[in-house]
Amino acid sequence: MPDTTRSSGLPGRPRRRTGPVTGPVADVLHVVSDPRTPVFVTAYTGGRLRYGYWRQADPAAGTGGCYVALPTDVCEELRAAGRIVLGTPVTDPGKTTYRVGVPLETARTVRPATTRTAGQAARVPGRAA
Repeated sequence: MPDTTRSSGLPGRPRRRTGPVTGPVADVLHVVSDPRTPVFVTAYTGGRLRYGYWRQADPAAGTGGCYVALPTDVCEELRAAGRIVLGTPVTDPGKTTYRVGVPLETARTVRPATTRTAGQAARVPGRAA
């Protein structure tokens, strides 16, 4: 019988294996979990899905901004496994668009990088400076 105890000890979804994530799965999770990179999926009328995001221009590398498609099969595998979730739909004639994100339990473990200059104190949300 499969173990249906979550890491918190509560019954629910089967516990995920905690092995290293590599390859395209790791790449997609990295992009989706970055709060600075909004990722969307568009579901077209015929059933076709397209996951993607906008890559900002990088003057240092000499590249302009462009739309980047993510591998649909990898994204669908992650969604089926509960590693990514879809937000509120925005419906247009011929297509529906959803924001793609990580579930709340995953988002708590992903912390955005913070940068401080020398001598600058760390800010703690909810505390006066």
